[in-house]
Amino acid sequence: MVNFTVEQIRVLMDKVTNIRNMSVIAHVDHGKSTLTDSLVAKAGIIKSSTAGEARFTDTRADEQERGITIKSTAISMYFELNDDQMEDIKDKSGGNGFLINLIDSPGHVDFSSEVTAALRVTDGALVVVDTISGVSVQTETVLRQALTEMIKPVVMINKVDRAMLERQLPKEELYQNFRRVVEDVNVNISTFQSENIMGDLQVYPEQGTVAFGSGLHAWGFTLRQFAVIYAKKMGVDRNKIMNKMWGDNFFNAKTKKWSTKSTDPTGKSEDRAFNMFALDPIYRIFDATMHERKDEAFALAEKLQIAVTSEERDLNGKPLLKVLMRKFLPAAEALMEMICIHLPSPAVAQKYRCDGLYEGPLDDVCAQGIRNCDPKGPLMLYVSKMVPTSDKGRFYAFGRVFSGTAASGQKVRIQGPGYVPGTKKELFVKTIQRTVLMMGRAVESIEDCPAGNIIGLVGVDQFLQKSGTLTTEETAHNMKVMKFSVSPVVRVAVEVKNQQDLPKLVEGLKRLSKSDPCVLVMTSDTGEHIVAGAGELHLEICLKDLEEDHAQVPIRSSLPVVEYRETVREESYDFALSKSPNKHNRIYMKAQPLGEDLTRALEEGVITSRDDVKERARVLADEHGWDVNDARKIWAFDPETATTNLLVDTTKAVQYLNEIKEHCVSGFQWASTTGPCADEKLRGCRFNITDVSLHADSIHRGAGQIMPACRRAIYASVLMAQPTLQEPIYLVEIQCPESAMGGVYSVLNRRRGEVIDEQLRPGTTQMTIKAYLPVNESFGFVTELRAGTSGQAFPQSVFDHWSLMNGSALEPGKVADIVKEIRVRKGMSEQMHGLDHYYDKL
Repeated sequence: MVNFTVEQIRVLMDKVTNIRNMSVIAHVDHGKSTLTDSLVAKAGIIKSSTAGEARFTDTRADEQERGITIKSTAISMYFELNDDQMEDIKDKSGGNGFLINLIDSPGHVDFSSEVTAALRVTDGALVVVDTISGVSVQTETVLRQALTEMIKPVVMINKVDRAMLERQLPKEELYQNFRRVVEDVNVNISTFQSENIMGDLQVYPEQGTVAFGSGLHAWGFTLRQFAVIYAKKMGVDRNKIMNKMWGDNFFNAKTKKWSTKSTDPTGKSEDRAFNMFALDPIYRIFDATMHERKDEAFALAEKLQIAVTSEERDLNGKPLLKVLMRKFLPAAEALMEMICIHLPSPAVAQKYRCDGLYEGPLDDVCAQGIRNCDPKGPLMLYVSKMVPTSDKGRFYAFGRVFSGTAASGQKVRIQGPGYVPGTKKELFVKTIQRTVLMMGRAVESIEDCPAGNIIGLVGVDQFLQKSGTLTTEETAHNMKVMKFSVSPVVRVAVEVKNQQDLPKLVEGLKRLSKSDPCVLVMTSDTGEHIVAGAGELHLEICLKDLEEDHAQVPIRSSLPVVEYRETVREESYDFALSKSPNKHNRIYMKAQPLGEDLTRALEEGVITSRDDVKERARVLADEHGWDVNDARKIWAFDPETATTNLLVDTTKAVQYLNEIKEHCVSGFQWASTTGPCADEKLRGCRFNITDVSLHADSIHRGAGQIMPACRRAIYASVLMAQPTLQEPIYLVEIQCPESAMGGVYSVLNRRRGEVIDEQLRPGTTQMTIKAYLPVNESFGFVTELRAGTSGQAFPQSVFDHWSLMNGSALEPGKVADIVKEIRVRKGMSEQMHGLDHYYDKL
């Protein structure tokens, strides 16, 4: 029975210090959804006996079938802490009741855009790490995403039951395993943490920011729980004993004295405080139960004050173990304590997150409202994703109120990601029909929602594509756009089996685009409908959703194809000249490569168009070898097209030049999105306008004359600078036994893979291999790898970088063949015209 009401939650929504917004993040299959079940069961939403098996937050049928989370799911829960726990909460709070807004996110890399959308609206993250696999590639990725969004992490080391039952690890070995995992997490945190605004974000078991346990068996503990028990027994301060319970602290039971060196004659460190106080009672229960010494197990239960019913006494083996451990150390208790004590409330978090969230001036009324988490301030609500409703084709706008109060019937300004303050671009003024509370598989209506809370909105979905900002303040700027760690590099063309269903497909594609933060839907020049996703699995799920939910018509799809980027290898060997259509204006241009370091800096937002011109010029000159005068005359950075090219004015004393700047920039942006070789985006190119000859009368140098001329000058300069392609590369992490490494290497070699690192996981025979694999070679890779290693290898791929291909698009070879293939697919002329032929046309 649910042990709270919507009214109780609504009351707590006003007590901003008693709210915890948090995401559960981890590598795939490390146990996020099973662990979340423990909290859901404590809130009374599911039966405690099914916790760990119900996977309540996997709301879709295919999630339950496949055993993986595909969409992030939000649920609000009410908990009460006891007075003892309240003492450890540093920030002031209004009473013992706490509202935890939890989002269970996917672990598979193909769905990591869902993780980004979840992190944007939360302040804390529970990082789940498998004690056997340790910190994996996706753990690092989600940690980096969390720290970029200024999210505070706490850690749960999961699947401890496997280490004890399957691996039969002795206590000291298990402790060393835990220590290694904590160190790995802290290394990643210190690597990715950019600024110290939030203080030390590393996790420490002795401070209670690390929990240990088993999500499947619904038990878990923090050192704080054991410290409370032993502090009462020994009559010492709880915090003192808690600090002693981790690290090289040893307790001599005979002399009752502490030391920093073990006196254990067996050399097994049985007297290490962690092993003696925390692991010993757990090992005893495991040993007695699994060896069917039930009398001993029940005697232990009585000693530990575990109430066992007569029905539970009839259980044997694992079922009995699960019952005893769940009652002795309920996982929900450990997690709830860790979340409420160590994760920040919105009132605390928004103070330091405001700078990274708001695009406008940090002293205006909206920024102050966000910083103070002020329910009476102007409304600032960020919608991070769209959640499909049971009503076909409609969506809940899922987001968070950062300032003000969102209410049913309230008139708001809906600002899309491309909104520019002072204009009407992507701006709608509409009414919120209803505000709802997201409760996993269901929703609950509420009247209004104050700052600091997560909310679903009804009635604004037609005006937003994927995300956006809702506000009541006319001068408000947008909240910053989310940065995804994956990009849609794998694409397929879709078509309907029956032509009369085409309108349904078009409508279904619009809905699909809205339902997923990372999917790209576009129509090519040839009329093909293209769906682009982050990987094979992502595309498979998208096409399944399109066919079954969004379009509801039978569809056919092509084989997956990969998106490439066009670039240049060297500087143009001569000036490219382009005349305007009326022959009165001439533009001279050269192309050259930007270099990978500068391209990465532009992609990651280290160098942007909003930087101070002189400071940016100095950085470009000192770090990237630019001429300072050129660096001060960058005309254009690319638009939001995920490409990184620069248009630079290197002319000397040209008349009327500033009058054509806007038209040149438009031509440059047009050319950047469709390159000359294969109609793919340009990346990492710098275009220098070296000279311009213009007609004296402005009527002869308008947009219609300058834009196409600039575009063709860019194309010609690219073709004169050894044009080539860049292909997307996955970083693949493969876990396999040493005996299966031969099979892994042979599969990677066949697919142009390059091994960059291999490590033996300490204390096991498991190898972790990291390799670069071209995305083009990744289709069917998992199947082939499983076949080549008899199912012993487990790969995980994540998009890592763009790699320059060897060869030129103008000379026979692999690059030219790929260009030809793309041109045929896109319905362009099959032959790449030779440079002379193209240049003559200009």
